[in-house]
Amino acid sequence: MRTAYSVETVRNAERELMARLPEGALMQRAAAGLAAACAQVLGRVAGRVYGSRVVLLVGSGDNGGDALYAGARLARRGAGVTAVLLAPDRAHGGGLAALRRAGGRTVSGESAPADIARADLVLDGIVGIGGKGELREAAVPLADAAARSRAAVVAVDLPSGVDADTGEVRGAVVRADLTVTFGAHKPGLLIDPAREYAGAVRLVDIGLALPAEAAEAEALQHADVALLLPVPGAESDKYRRGVVGVAAGSARYPGAAVLAVAGALRGGAGAVRYVGPAGDAVIARFPETLVSDEGPKRAGRVQAWVVGPGAGDDASTVAEVLAAEVPVLIDADGLRLADPEAVRSRTAPTLMTPHAGEAAALLGVSREEVEGARLSSARELAARYGAAVLLKGSTTVVASPDGGPVRVNATGTSWLATAGSGDVLSGLAGSLLATGLSALDAGSTAAYLHGLAGRLAARGAPAGAHDVSEAIPAAWRDVRGD
Repeated sequence: MRTAYSVETVRNAERELMARLPEGALMQRAAAGLAAACAQVLGRVAGRVYGSRVVLLVGSGDNGGDALYAGARLARRGAGVTAVLLAPDRAHGGGLAALRRAGGRTVSGESAPADIARADLVLDGIVGIGGKGELREAAVPLADAAARSRAAVVAVDLPSGVDADTGEVRGAVVRADLTVTFGAHKPGLLIDPAREYAGAVRLVDIGLALPAEAAEAEALQHADVALLLPVPGAESDKYRRGVVGVAAGSARYPGAAVLAVAGALRGGAGAVRYVGPAGDAVIARFPETLVSDEGPKRAGRVQAWVVGPGAGDDASTVAEVLAAEVPVLIDADGLRLADPEAVRSRTAPTLMTPHAGEAAALLGVSREEVEGARLSSARELAARYGAAVLLKGSTTVVASPDGGPVRVNATGTSWLATAGSGDVLSGLAGSLLATGLSALDAGSTAAYLHGLAGRLAARGAPAGAHDVSEAIPAAWRDVRGD
């Protein structure tokens, strides 16, 4: 599992470690890891370190110091290293001296664009993890020049201009091909829109002791998801494995019901009950589904419900499902039709799965505000409704109403932005709820499998939602290593 910590937590851990180490030792650890990563990049883009051209964008403080010391290491290996000092009078003294001793040179910001245009690698050490807001005016031309160049751009700890704690981007920012981060991941490296600017992320261990309970965000990996996947035992039957109810679809949107059932059938539950007006379409596609037209209360035994996909204006069914004393997943039209107080008063777990537009409507803000602040939006929704929230999008995040780390999904693909994909995800997550997973685990596991299935189904080409549903078993096997 990749775990991300706030700037304050990382800074506290750094101070504790520095108190036990010789002065400057921690920065040297970071610089060594940074230089090694840059050398690997130079090996790919220039063929070798010796004779390559490196430009350092150096701000004030320790972030600039990391860049200078790493530049000195590269210079000693024969690279031509040029440092652009944005604040010459506040540049890290020790790092600057080390660079000059190694044969590196410094230039002013005015001549920097020409150097950047010729560079093989640009090292972004403008602003560290403590920076807030957009790049300062003097740094913007440098970021633009790096973006226009053919150089590989490596960010020191975090791309300059993004918010480390929230992943928000408020203006001009450096776009990196690789971010080398120290000690721990930061939330902004996992969550869009900042994640988009980080490129590939490499973590350099510098010996920080970080308490697990202080984590702000976490991204599940294959091994974590494999431990959560339900596996039937020798004595299992369809009821012991869990039964998921799907109340979805309408005369106008029968396909939503079919796709939600498709996801539910592949989520580990022993049986799927469907309730709604699209029964004929469901049974024609999936004859194993238990179909009823008498409403949720009379559907029979159910361990969890999915309600809302393609529901139109059927508020009565949504209300009936919310009154059930089992876990409930609310999606799509169900989010609009659900009585907020009915959601808040539920005693069984609830999982809401909005996309950014639906979350914006629930919060009373613009879609752009939600997309620009995904972490805080998911947390606010979870707190406001007393429910787990799976906020879909370029970075899918899952927040618990009880607080704790937000789960960030790492398997998504832009090919999942297709009609019906969310219906498949809802059915899949609802099925996992029925097997006994918590709302947080069901949501994050479903998002992981769904994203992986999207990749497998697309393989670089357009894929429909039904293709994604059919790829879920392959994703499941991939996670388990079967």
